[in-house]
Amino acid sequence: MLKKRIIVCLDVKDGRTTKGVKFQNNVDIGDPVEMAAEYYRQGVDELVFYDIMASARGRGPILDLISRVAEQVFIPFCVGGGIGTIEDIRSTILAGAEKISLNSQAVKNPDLIREGARIFGNQCIVLGMDAAKDAEMPSGYRVYINGGRVKTDLDALEWAKKAVSLGAGEIVLNSIDADGMKNGYEINLTKMIAENTPVPVIASGGGGTPQHLADVLKEGKADAALIASMVHSMGYTVNGIKDDLNKMGVPVRL
Repeated sequence: MLKKRIIVCLDVKDGRTTKGVKFQNNVDIGDPVEMAAEYYRQGVDELVFYDIMASARGRGPILDLISRVAEQVFIPFCVGGGIGTIEDIRSTILAGAEKISLNSQAVKNPDLIREGARIFGNQCIVLGMDAAKDAEMPSGYRVYINGGRVKTDLDALEWAKKAVSLGAGEIVLNSIDADGMKNGYEINLTKMIAENTPVPVIASGGGGTPQHLADVLKEGKADAALIASMVHSMGYTVNGIKDDLNKMGVPVRL
């Protein structure tokens, strides 16, 4: 049986790790380089680094900071935020990233997914998708861009399918409604995307207890759970969470 992955997310703003609720009211919580090193020591399976202001400000990735984080971790490292060209993808990989998360820029230019996958391989291109409930959409969920600030005309399920058809090898599914609430993941949305796309789906937004992770990994059929608040500010450790999940019958790398 495939092991489920635990992934820590570092949202970065102005060179510092930050955390908000529903993509708003972000507060500074530390140095991303030091935090990456600590989570690596704790046994995290992967690390995700999002520059949450890059797209909104119209600039590319902070390569110096990415390379300093990459020097601290020897696990898959995914970077997103402001990556809008093939050259951005190349320079981010050269800075130390194994995977590139395309979110707002993929919506604006879907060919970036296709070209990125063709040149660097499907395993390298991750679709980052920010979605919120919307009864007007066929699936019941609408896609947002620019850090959740701008709504699009895209239906979440249709966009996920299209991105995979273009070459995305994985989906990080961020629930705006659940983000930072610590009340559990958006099971319905996660399960719908996982059951209707052939690539791994990473659930993001809402993790507050190990039970929440167990629920989305089992019921939500996610391949991995992304956490932030739990380890940033709630006293949990990655290895402690994995021990709890193992006791609940969720296969994880111990």
